[in-house]
Amino acid sequence: MPLSKIEVCYSHPPTTVQALMDAVIQAQREVLQIPEHDRQIRYIEHRPEHFWIPPNKSQKYTLIEICMFYGRSLETKKRLYQSLVKNLTELGIPKDDIFILLQEQVLENWGIRGGIAASEVDLGFKVAI
Repeated sequence: MPLSKIEVCYSHPPTTVQALMDAVIQAQREVLQIPEHDRQIRYIEHRPEHFWIPPNKSQKYTLIEICMFYGRSLETKKRLYQSLVKNLTELGIPKDDIFILLQEQVLENWGIRGGIAASEVDLGFKVAI
């Protein structure tokens, strides 16, 4: 049940926006083994004056932020990074313009399914992979 966000300062056509979101979700399905129906993702396009791009990056600089449950191994995280980069480069985003930030929280910090702590429900997938 990751919450994902894609932030850019480059205008993409609607079909590319959908492809970018699909690319991030696909990497999560492949590596984190999340369920097919789990699609918590936002795409945010900033005006240039609201998004400073690092000086050594192009206008296609893309920030991927994923909030997820604590418990994935370092190897799983590395595989997720590589899968995200592979999927996004296939859409024309240079690999050096992709920045990925994972934020992990313990299960009890997520209120889901009507305000129940995630630590108290059957999620339907493994977190410790």
